[in-house]
Amino acid sequence: MERVNKILKNQKYVDYLNRNVKAEKNRIFCHHDLRHYLDVARVAYILALEKNISIKKDVIYAAALLHDIGRWKEYLEGVDHAAASATLAKDILESSGFDNDEQAIIKEAIKNHRKYDAKNPPLDKILYRSDKLSRPCMECTVVAKCKRFGVGESPKLFY
Repeated sequence: MERVNKILKNQKYVDYLNRNVKAEKNRIFCHHDLRHYLDVARVAYILALEKNISIKKDVIYAAALLHDIGRWKEYLEGVDHAAASATLAKDILESSGFDNDEQAIIKEAIKNHRKYDAKNPPLDKILYRSDKLSRPCMECTVVAKCKRFGVGESPKLFY
């Protein structure tokens, strides 16, 4: 997991995390921080194991750690954070030792993490699902205001 640790120590990555924290300072809903990224990574890895999908662990973790790093750009510039995150991930992945094929797979999964399509590659589907499953909605105090649930709906535990 040396490459994953390189991501975590990357100055651009740290800067983007800090920009997210600043942009979400007054956000009442879930935050897009390191805790969320690690939760997504762990759930994604479990899903890959359960479905017997052969994806390198550090590729899964890289996608999860980078999938929301452009959230601050959505708040400040109104751009899609998934596309922004994929763009911002390029230099970080390269400097962390991921080859061109791995970078392409990871960036595509990041771009697609907000929309499910059965035709998408396995990493895209796992990242999408783990992003949803990782949220602690059951204990959220503002869940009634969350756009993830319709009127009268409440979160359910999936396992």
